Amino acid sequence: MNKTNIHYKNNKLFVASIAIVVALALFVSPMLNVDDALATHNKKNKAKQSIDQSQSSNQNAQCVSGVTTFLSCNNVSFQHQKNSGNNALAQGGQGGNSAEQSISQSQSSSQNSQVVSGGDTIGSGNNINVQSQENTGSNALAQG
Repeated sequence: MNKTNIHYKNNKLFVASIAIVVALALFVSPMLNVDDALATHNKKNKAKQSIDQSQSSNQNAQCVSGVTTFLSCNNVSFQHQKNSGNNALAQGGQGGNSAEQSISQSQSSSQNSQVVSGGDTIGSGNNINVQSQENTGSNALAQG
């Protein structure tokens, strides 16, 4: 036998050994499970689950000019929050289940602009704020 055949057989033996260990672990683990985290029987269950998002924007601008003020002292804020997917919670047992579940989003924007000019103030001192919040998917809770 050359070295390539020995190396190939050793790799096959190694892979087969790993497969046997994983299969044995998957077979034995349910028998050793004493308590299931989300679905216990004859016990009280408590669960808290939340998705929280917060955004804040504080902007101040002040311009003083002796001549024309063009496109100055503008405040611009873009905020976007998106949740997609599921926020699911399940409990089993015989009563006494307590669950809190939420999706919370908050946004705030504070803008202040002051322009003092000796000439035209074209396009100056504007406050622009664009905010959006989007949730897609489910927020499901089940207790048994």
